[in-house]
Amino acid sequence: MLTQPSTKYRAFAPIALPNRTWPDAVLTKAPIWLSTDLRDGNQALVEPMDIERKMRMFEQLVAIGFKEIEVGFPSASQVEFDFVRKLIDEDRIPDDVTIQVLTQARDHLITRTFEALQGAPRAIVHLYNAVAPVMRKVVLGMDEDQIVELAVTHAEMFKTCAAQQPATHWTFQYSPEMFSGTDLAFSKRVVDAVTAVWAPTPAHKCIINLPSTVEHSTPNVFADMIEWMHRHLERRDAIVLSVHPHNDRGTGTAAGEFAVMAGADRLEGCLFGNGERTGNLDLVNVALNLYTQGVAPGLDFSHIDDVRATVEHCNQIAVHPRHPYVGDLVYTSFSGSHQDAIKKAFTARKDGDIWDMPYLPIDPKDVGRSYEAVIRVNSQSGKGGMAYLLESEYGIEMPRRLQMEFMQAVQRVMDVAGKELTAADLYALFEREYGLKTVQALQHRVLEEQGEGTNASVVLRGDLPWAGEMRAIEGRGNGPIDAFIHALSETTGHTVRVLDYHQHAIGAGADAKAAAYLELRVDESHTLFGVGVDADIISASLKAIVSGLERARAQGLPSTETKAAELA
Repeated sequence: MLTQPSTKYRAFAPIALPNRTWPDAVLTKAPIWLSTDLRDGNQALVEPMDIERKMRMFEQLVAIGFKEIEVGFPSASQVEFDFVRKLIDEDRIPDDVTIQVLTQARDHLITRTFEALQGAPRAIVHLYNAVAPVMRKVVLGMDEDQIVELAVTHAEMFKTCAAQQPATHWTFQYSPEMFSGTDLAFSKRVVDAVTAVWAPTPAHKCIINLPSTVEHSTPNVFADMIEWMHRHLERRDAIVLSVHPHNDRGTGTAAGEFAVMAGADRLEGCLFGNGERTGNLDLVNVALNLYTQGVAPGLDFSHIDDVRATVEHCNQIAVHPRHPYVGDLVYTSFSGSHQDAIKKAFTARKDGDIWDMPYLPIDPKDVGRSYEAVIRVNSQSGKGGMAYLLESEYGIEMPRRLQMEFMQAVQRVMDVAGKELTAADLYALFEREYGLKTVQALQHRVLEEQGEGTNASVVLRGDLPWAGEMRAIEGRGNGPIDAFIHALSETTGHTVRVLDYHQHAIGAGADAKAAAYLELRVDESHTLFGVGVDADIISASLKAIVSGLERARAQGLPSTETKAAELA
């Protein structure tokens, strides 16, 4: 790189625009949307779409809600021509959708373009020619007058060709190519000359599309350019003012939003920013940016993963995992502090509340995502993320100290595996750690209440699977848990004290289960949790006690036989 880049690159000149209004504008409604996925997006592909892929993309765009779709460049190739014909001949265009096609300002290409559109009920025909100084001088070898004459001549040809097909409702569109690199006075001169030929009216407007064919400036300068044109164009009330941003400076979204604030009525772009070089304006970004500000975009991305799958198939290009709103990782937090904040905010949130969630600008469910992807657990994660996944996906509501305990088991696995753990991975580990599948309930359980008032007690009898055999147990206490602890102590020789108790329901109705979490002190040497899940809350609690005792033994608690041998 040069130490003095000014010797090679020219700074973009600011626009003299006194009293610019766009910085204070507020976006309160959606623009008119034009998808150019099938034209500008397609021409940027290593392998352009065949007719099957183009049709799948078209149908997806219709399903999203686009009412204007640029379907191709029919004079450029037979595939492009045939696709336009297929849409028309097979009546594939919905009544509320208008197709658009592009043509250069060349006689035979315009003739071919109108030929492709024969029989179309409605169509936007898009004319362009280059106007920037570098194109005039270096590429075309034409002066300003010749450029204006080129545009005017072919604008007149549009009228002639359209008149030959009166059954079609025609809309004309003109783009001064490389507007972003052209002085404004000349851009206005060319556009005014074209609209003078077309003579649009407020009832039958034409479209003037101002492209940043290459993004030359910061988006604020582009906004100034749009507001200047918005103020100075002749026949403005008969013009739909459109912009076509690219993303060469990485600011395409900002340029598009600023342009609408500056007076543009319409945005052209592609899904997820496909297009030449760094891509076209990402229409999904702009639409969902509006949505998260409470503005209905008029485009439906309720199933955004399905949209992405279609786009990836048709373009043969994967969407980046960090892509806004649709990337695999954009609703994901690995950081422990982030996870904790999200979990607390979800707990505090009530139905009907305005969305105000840390680290989540949009509710993932609004675009068809599950909450499972919001928090993901790796070596950087804390107990909050782990607890959130188990609660949101499996209904496990661990008390805080259990979270701390189980997180140690999670961390041990992480230290060995060194990879992300999914919700399913965490639940499988939770099942193993607390014996949810292996710890059995007390069988043939009998409860008897004896005595009254302060002298009341419960007698518990049953068969307990323990140490590979079935043992008959009996115990007395002030309740089933207390009675079971006494019986267990007599049977196993281990003392158990309950330090804390939590329980809740998992699910509802006939399929509901109870979860019990008991913090236990075993033999006055081991403090740990036991967990039990069962259709019956008492059974769940008894399972939790056995779970804790078996975990204590697995962690090195001496068996009664070992202790007896040591005493002998």
